[in-house]
Amino acid sequence: MSESTTAEPAVPGATPTPTTTAQETTSDVKSDTGAPPPQPGAIPTPPTEPKPSTTAAASAPTPTTKNEKEPQNDLTKKFTDAEWKALKAFRSQLPEIFSEAYTDEPKLKNEPTKIWGISVDPSNPTADARVSVILMKFLRARSLNVAEARKMLTATLTWRDVTFKVQDALKEEFPEDVYGKMAHIVGKDKEGQPVVYNLYGVNQDANAVFGDVERFLRWRVGVQERTVMQLDFETVDQTVQIHDYANAPSRTPESKKAATLASSIFGDHYPELLSKKLFVSVPTIMTWIFWAFKPILPSATFAKMSVVGPGTGTIKKALLPIIDEEEIPTHYGGKLDAGF
Repeated sequence: MSESTTAEPAVPGATPTPTTTAQETTSDVKSDTGAPPPQPGAIPTPPTEPKPSTTAAASAPTPTTKNEKEPQNDLTKKFTDAEWKALKAFRSQLPEIFSEAYTDEPKLKNEPTKIWGISVDPSNPTADARVSVILMKFLRARSLNVAEARKMLTATLTWRDVTFKVQDALKEEFPEDVYGKMAHIVGKDKEGQPVVYNLYGVNQDANAVFGDVERFLRWRVGVQERTVMQLDFETVDQTVQIHDYANAPSRTPESKKAATLASSIFGDHYPELLSKKLFVSVPTIMTWIFWAFKPILPSATFAKMSVVGPGTGTIKKALLPIIDEEEIPTHYGGKLDAGF
């Protein structure tokens, strides 16, 4: 129901993520030939072309040599020089980041931890290219500012393993009659990205869904974790979200609180995981819900969001540019039996 990607949206009231990187440049190296000035009457000879500076050549990184000692995948190969530079600085700080994140859990400081299903080892982050892809998300979310990305990752590790305890939330069971039909992770988009459908109108009892805000958040984080764990972080590293407001019940103080907290969680701890987010079956009079997200979401995340009105034909038309008909649920006029 929400993300950040990740800020994330959520329920009728709940919610929740792309950045620009600068390319490094190198200046031209000018070389003096050192040839003496021609004497009067002498026939000038063409100047000898200066040899390329080996120092300059060595200092200019090339994709084939700068990272040859660590594994690569399709996603890391797309990193820019500026991103590699920031990443190397960021990775070198992982031992300190882990130490700061786990002040209250000293035994975790030197141990690998899982982020979105991938093991991150602070002592050997270059062993798995997928770790580089994950770390890059924190850097991109903070415009390659290593210091700010460090703060974000530190807070995320503390939240995941100490305060919220994400792994425990994944093991918890939630009332099937309350949450069982509200979220469906089915199908892929045209780029192979997993799609999650959040149906806010299938349970009309808002108090049952949001009355226990903490329970709702733990359930919702579990859905998010299961969605992103479908990413391989080798060729695919983002998700698509569809938020269906058909027959959604009226907002309550609890649902508003859940929306605010969910947006904060997904914005702070699931960066750069959102490819596209569509709000569908939204009555015209309720489009204010969409615009209500704008002040609390990063502009890049907001740009990935769009509102679609009610009606199977209208929704299918909006989905077809990003999802093949075979992968669109029959509920929206496609051919995929999605179970709802």
